[in-house]
Amino acid sequence: MTKPNILLLESITNEALSILENGSNVFASSSPFTGEEIAEQHNIHAIVTRGKGDVSPALISKCPDLQVIARCGVGLDNVNITFASQKGVKVVNTPGSNADTVAEHTLALMLSLQRNLYNSIAAVKNSNWDFRKHYQGDEIRGKTLGILGLGNIGSKVARLAETFGLSIIYWDVAKKSGVDYLFLSLEEVFAKADLISLHLPLTEETKHLINEEALQKIPPHCLLINTSRGSVIDQSALLIALQEGQIGGFAADVLATEPPDKNDALLQLDNVLITPHSASLTATTYNQMCVITAQNTIDLLQGNSISEKYIFNRNDLSHIDE
Repeated sequence: MTKPNILLLESITNEALSILENGSNVFASSSPFTGEEIAEQHNIHAIVTRGKGDVSPALISKCPDLQVIARCGVGLDNVNITFASQKGVKVVNTPGSNADTVAEHTLALMLSLQRNLYNSIAAVKNSNWDFRKHYQGDEIRGKTLGILGLGNIGSKVARLAETFGLSIIYWDVAKKSGVDYLFLSLEEVFAKADLISLHLPLTEETKHLINEEALQKIPPHCLLINTSRGSVIDQSALLIALQEGQIGGFAADVLATEPPDKNDALLQLDNVLITPHSASLTATTYNQMCVITAQNTIDLLQGNSISEKYIFNRNDLSHIDE
């Protein structure tokens, strides 16, 4: 039986790669953006990517026998889902696989920013023990956390935050059933929250949801945390708001442009913490996402069924709430 051909746009773990190689012919791209060259030379049946591989209409069009587009991860903004669906191509990802890891990272950023831990640690490394006299940190206990997007990750953040004594309010595109948290309008969340944590997919509706107008409605002491997608925030407006003291601070694992320019003014601010889009990249979670994706890809190409939760459903955006 002839093995199917898989275009691999980005590196994956060795265990996942072995699964692909055992069940297919794997053609690895030299960069996330050079897949079209390989597709012109080989009849591609599946495309496997992570977060950077550009699965564009142009690439999809060069693969007339394409059956599967698989993302080792959750977010799908690097995949043209509409065009893939029109071509009858299944789009799969790993919803929920990184939820615990990203939720933990979110709380770590929240605590680090609220307690001013980064500057405190840096001061000690610079032999400034007297930094302890500045009283710049604060506790999160007793404060109100506004969560925008109560999907897989947002829900876990809410549960973790409750153990720290935070009160939870939230906004989502629709009120969630079966949860005890208070659903409010965006404007009400902006007005009432001491901390705001973003857990939204990047869509036309959510792009620049946090813009100049929104930032003006947020209290000056409020801290903004983003572990979803960088472009949910208008980064230029955010910079101005931080520089002018309109909000208290910003911590994120994602930016509108990654990696940022080394001279990006946002990175120079004392009340800003940025990690390199690594919230889900613990060794355990990363391997799990890659292995699940690889096995699902091979199963679909062999005509086997997989769990429906891994097949993209346009009607359930919590599926892509990274």
